[in-house]
Amino acid sequence: MEHISVLLAEAINFLSPQANQNFIDATLGGGGHAYEILKRTGPHGHLLGFDKDESAILRAKDKLKEFGARFQVVNSSYSELAEVADKIKPVAGIIFDLGFNSWQLQDGERGFSWQQPGALDLRYDTKIGQPAYELLNTLSVDELTQIFKDYGEEPQAKKIAKAIVEQRISQKFYTTADLLTIISRVKSSGKRSLPPATLVWQALRIVVNHELEELAETLPKALSLLASGGRIVVISFHSGEDRIAKDFFKIESRDCLCPPQFPKCICGHKASLKIITPKPITPESEELINNPRSRSAKMRVAERI
Repeated sequence: MEHISVLLAEAINFLSPQANQNFIDATLGGGGHAYEILKRTGPHGHLLGFDKDESAILRAKDKLKEFGARFQVVNSSYSELAEVADKIKPVAGIIFDLGFNSWQLQDGERGFSWQQPGALDLRYDTKIGQPAYELLNTLSVDELTQIFKDYGEEPQAKKIAKAIVEQRISQKFYTTADLLTIISRVKSSGKRSLPPATLVWQALRIVVNHELEELAETLPKALSLLASGGRIVVISFHSGEDRIAKDFFKIESRDCLCPPQFPKCICGHKASLKIITPKPITPESEELINNPRSRSAKMRVAERI
């Protein structure tokens, strides 16, 4: 399966990489965005990439080997971006592509797809954190319901959570098949745009990898690294991700954050960003046809003042 970078042309257009500029790809993945950036920033521009997934890094290194030392990669969360990015300042642009890649769906060992038999792990970095099956085997009905609602927007969250807790009394959860059996029992296929297990899988993946928390923590760090005129591009696939980017851009584009009833500003906050995309950019119909997984993608862009 070939990985197709979502909104590739649009992202590169907004980043507008030029010769000898430096960039950060916070979510290296298949290396599609990184390749196009490096192609445009020779002969001395650099790109620093981050990815938790060692297998993704190996593929990206192979794809980007022609750029030699102009490409560097860190096997860690992008939340460590500020600690290691000093060596490539000034930074002309940073991109966050928050989707997972097509190869991860094929990896049955980690359970990213309900269509592949394997352990229900869902961690990008299997050396840290809890696998998804541990959550299913330990959390209460209320805790699981909250996860499925908040991170998956699953309409039958409580019903699924109750079925999971009842099932684990006699049989613990360890594999994708274990969870898929329960969801299939609770949710009939019916007429829907998404397969029955999609939202639960999404919710577990986001929670296991702390995706929303890491994004909220890292956007201020990314802003601090940008040179004047540098841009942040965020491509999200979940309403929570999009909301975090939208709210951050909105706050950092304002001069004062005091409540409206205050007679004068006492916060001293100064705008540090200009919003470039008042409304999110979404895939054109041609991309939706060629890559159906792009259907939920939204891209927001802001520029450092």
